[in-house]
Amino acid sequence: MVESGGSGRPRPDSEESAERSVTPAPPPVTPEEGPARERVTPGEGPAEDRATPGEGPARDQVTPGKGPAKEADGSPGKGAQASAGEERDAPTEQAGSATPSPSTTPTDLHPDRPRAHTHGDPGHVPALGEAPAPAKGRRPPRPPEPRGGLLMGRPFGVPVYVAPSWFLVAALITWVFGGQLDRVLPELGAARYLVSLFFAVAFYASVLVHELAHTVAALRFKLPVRRIQLQFFGGVSEIEKEAETPGREFWLAFVGPLLSLVLSGLFYLALQPVEPGTVPGVLLAGLMISNLIVAVFNLLPGLPLDGGRMLRAVVWKITGKPMSGTIAAAWVGRALAVSVLIGLPLLTQSGALGDAAEDSVGMDTVMDALLAAILAAIIWTGAGNSLRMARLREHLPELRARNLTRRAVPVESDTPLSEALRRANDAGARALVVVDAHGEPLSLVREAAIVGVPEHRRPWVAVSGLAQELTDGMRVSAELAGEDLLDALRATPATEYLVVEETGEIYGVLSAADVERAFVKAMARPS
Repeated sequence: MVESGGSGRPRPDSEESAERSVTPAPPPVTPEEGPARERVTPGEGPAEDRATPGEGPARDQVTPGKGPAKEADGSPGKGAQASAGEERDAPTEQAGSATPSPSTTPTDLHPDRPRAHTHGDPGHVPALGEAPAPAKGRRPPRPPEPRGGLLMGRPFGVPVYVAPSWFLVAALITWVFGGQLDRVLPELGAARYLVSLFFAVAFYASVLVHELAHTVAALRFKLPVRRIQLQFFGGVSEIEKEAETPGREFWLAFVGPLLSLVLSGLFYLALQPVEPGTVPGVLLAGLMISNLIVAVFNLLPGLPLDGGRMLRAVVWKITGKPMSGTIAAAWVGRALAVSVLIGLPLLTQSGALGDAAEDSVGMDTVMDALLAAILAAIIWTGAGNSLRMARLREHLPELRARNLTRRAVPVESDTPLSEALRRANDAGARALVVVDAHGEPLSLVREAAIVGVPEHRRPWVAVSGLAQELTDGMRVSAELAGEDLLDALRATPATEYLVVEETGEIYGVLSAADVERAFVKAMARPS
């Protein structure tokens, strides 16, 4: 996810020019130019001078508790949630170029284009090279998103992580199941906790099979899967794109509970030849019941559970609108959360779950209420995240490379920074492209590096020392938009990208920070 803000990265709409031009302020944006060029994408924080554009939306299949989506985790999300990162490039000095000298390079790639863009607040349009100014409401820096815990393997090429919270729930299962074994098999003594630990591991292996079912189905439908994570109250399969049809959405959600039902049936068959009241019999019976519970719980018709995604697919099929399906399933999920919060403790108190009412008091009552509250919170939060992700996808087409691109001026590699900034200010441009003698682009001057050079040093620093060499991945088409744009930026993390027309002509420079800001503003608008 791209992180924006910080002391070293210019914020284009809130800065004061360090290289003030003697020309009048640039004219306002013309209506034909399209949306203003400040947009955001959620994602990983910047590493040195490279900012990773949006992680893009990740759609989660969660089991059995359906924990909150890791969006954008955006994430977009990465939900979608963009955070501020900080970076500053050290000033680079080069020998030679003792004084600024004019160059024969043209001063503008597109002289007929509007000179600058403003977005939001009217007034002063910042010029390239301005120092960052304090911005109201700037989000505090956030560390990079963790990888997801302990890497256990890569089945089907998808990394599987075990979150630290899993060890907490494994200890809880070991303790609770060990107490039950003490009543069923008292002769085990302290060894019952070893048997209980084996049950906890076997149960989460069943959950992993459930998640792998989602993963295999997603890969079958050519939907990329970012990772699988085993965590408190179940697992999460992070699927990065939406299914293209309601039918695929339905089957993608249904295969998880289906596999859990199949596992429950297999454990039941394995239990038949085993003598009751033995360790194998107790383990097989526990795994049979637990997988049945996982399947039934996930079939409940509310997001973020698998049953909620199945309901979403049905409503989508009927109405023809995926957003309508998401809204319906999310509100059913919230109603389900309230039902769990109130109904689970009442069922326990009534003895419907196996305990007599007079026995369901004291610490057991508190634990039941706490369990209900945690489950309800997970379901409610997941439903809200699903609504946010749906809104994200609805606004993604608004992120267009052509509309977010900054106007750029070409400069030769030995051009002093002060002279390059003067030309940019005169042309109303906010990016510099280093070109060779034939006008072919070689590299992009990093905006953060420009800000890191003190004003009095700029006449003695050549732009080539602040530039990042262009790679194939740093050339993006001006026609890219939405998820295609985010995928292209994610494939090659950088702070700036060269935007080209289909003919190969240079259109301008796209800043990852602008994409990030645009993403946040799109998400802030109601659907």
